[in-house]
Amino acid sequence: MEKKIGEVTVELYQGDITQLEVDAIVNAANNQLWMGAGVAGAIKRKGGKIIEDEAVAQGPIPIGEAVVTTAGKLPAKYVVHAAGMGGDLRTDAHKVQQSTQNSLLRAEEKKLSSIAFPAIGTGVGGLSYNECARTMLEAVVIHISRATSLNRIIFALFGSDAYQAFQEELERY
Repeated sequence: MEKKIGEVTVELYQGDITQLEVDAIVNAANNQLWMGAGVAGAIKRKGGKIIEDEAVAQGPIPIGEAVVTTAGKLPAKYVVHAAGMGGDLRTDAHKVQQSTQNSLLRAEEKKLSSIAFPAIGTGVGGLSYNECARTMLEAVVIHISRATSLNRIIFALFGSDAYQAFQEELERY
């Protein structure tokens, strides 16, 4: 599914974020920036340890912040590490909103035109798909209501439950 909001196309994609050919993919990170399981583990496995090494060298960062690294062997150019949780590996809507906003700001700083997000905080973080979709899409809509270099924002969702939650929320816009 895709929807044009202003000048930006927001797309839903059910599948592996590491396969997307975009300017940047977002890693659902912890504030220490080490890459363990879930999306982070997949990014590290497919892109190489260089991604984690570059991230950890910039950390730790405040929860809600984001940093940029190269993307190693991935088709994307960059990985934006969005610290949606701390060492306790728990999150909430506010932390996800902040990490989404800061990921979009890092994309702007690099003048990127496309970025792909996972459903931040829905794995080990414990956030529901519905709350995540509402929070992340709200942050995106607020961001793209201003001038932006981005023209394509993708939500790469793993599984039909995540896809359905984001689809229901995106249809509201």
